[in-house]
Amino acid sequence: MPSSTLPPQVLCLGEALVDRLGPLGGDPATELPWDDHLGGAPANVACALARLGTPCAFVGRLGRDGIGQEFAKLFAERGVDTRALQWDGTRPSRIVLVRRDADGDRQFGGFAGDRGDGFADQALDPSALSAALGPLLATARWLLVGTIPLASPAAAAALKLVCRQAAAAGMPLALDVNWRPTFWDPAADPASGPTRAQIDAIAPLLQQASLIKCAAEEARWLFGSDDPAVVCAALPQHPNVVVTDGGAPLRWCFAGRSGELQAFRVPVVDTTGAGDAFTAGLLHGLLLDQVQGASAIQPEALLRFASACGALVCQGAGAINPQPSAEAVQYFLARQA
Repeated sequence: MPSSTLPPQVLCLGEALVDRLGPLGGDPATELPWDDHLGGAPANVACALARLGTPCAFVGRLGRDGIGQEFAKLFAERGVDTRALQWDGTRPSRIVLVRRDADGDRQFGGFAGDRGDGFADQALDPSALSAALGPLLATARWLLVGTIPLASPAAAAALKLVCRQAAAAGMPLALDVNWRPTFWDPAADPASGPTRAQIDAIAPLLQQASLIKCAAEEARWLFGSDDPAVVCAALPQHPNVVVTDGGAPLRWCFAGRSGELQAFRVPVVDTTGAGDAFTAGLLHGLLLDQVQGASAIQPEALLRFASACGALVCQGAGAINPQPSAEAVQYFLARQA
């Protein structure tokens, strides 16, 4: 059955936006040519899950503009449930300016399109979510969030509401830290870490999460160490933790076991969205284990599948178009043996 006809298994809450990719080594604010690609971490994860065959829903807010129309079309094509998608008639959908170096690695460098009232994703309305959330919470098995909604008061209130209701329903939380300082302060250095106040705002998500994915530098900012076992031990619920580090081996701590996995070596066009494809692959695998009644997680196979999802996305432009099917991932993995 198409994923759109099945109850969502993952709720992905947060931003849907356009990544404006500048020319390699150039400035997307002033230099041509640029490439516009639909993105935003939770939207990327939702689309990647649907492509892998896991039914999911997107919870967020878009402007009634061309970008919003493109997302509506994309979500319909992928089979993403949009019952909790809100529409804003005043604020536009956000455009993020993405600088790329000669190797394809990216850095977020500000926004375009603001007409003075901010962007639609900042205005996610918690009061309008209640009616849509009930049926979704009744069927979903995971809630996936990042930290970006915490940067805006309305979106932060909506995020906290959904997290509370998910906890009440016994639904585990997956947190991709995805620290982006320019969403908190457009003038911030894109390479800067969170302030003490920002860490305090993020802390409740860390303390609720059953699964945490973070970059090595994010782990060092938040926990003083990039060792996933240290992160796991620092939190009362002892979550499963994955720490990524670009092309270096990713490290993990699952159920008290630790290990690492070498990155796949592939030709890189653009790394935007690779981490989101990884997150989708991770959740897809965890849900398969639940459906198949696996008695224990097998981290090595799970993370290898997720890493392959990210590697395949690196070989195309943008976060969503290169996302693979489960069959494409298995074919890639078979060729690595």
